[in-house]
Amino acid sequence: MNTALRPIALSVAGICLAALAFALVAQYGFGLRPCNLCLIQRVPFVLAALLAAAALRDGAPAALLLRIAGLLLLINGGIAVYHVGVEQHWWASAVCSGNQGGEIAVADLLAEMNKPAEAQCDTPAWSFHGITMAALNVPFSALFGLAVLWAARRSEGSA
Repeated sequence: MNTALRPIALSVAGICLAALAFALVAQYGFGLRPCNLCLIQRVPFVLAALLAAAALRDGAPAALLLRIAGLLLLINGGIAVYHVGVEQHWWASAVCSGNQGGEIAVADLLAEMNKPAEAQCDTPAWSFHGITMAALNVPFSALFGLAVLWAARRSEGSA
């Protein structure tokens, strides 16, 4: 492995795991229930952390794996933009939708009433002066992804 890429891979893995830990503490420590889009936004962090860990192995194409991790983080920024749009009611979400009309059987209605209420994507679980966790994830993921891509390219060129 390119020794210049090692600190980048360690940083990517650590920051992604810290972001996931933050989400889990918010969920289990503070009772902020994630909606479907919140859960989807965790996937790129998991994949980027796994790619960064794989980049640490000898013989692995570290630069390529880190670039893919950076792209995943950029995609996560896009997912976060979509989530903010749903929260602000700029558009509806196909991922977080309830019954789309039509008839519903009484048995289905009773079954739904016995289930715990699911978090809705258009109702943020937390906000500070109108800034939600999804809104915070937009610049975080986008800038992090760009930084990873830049650092991987720069370090690869200096090897």
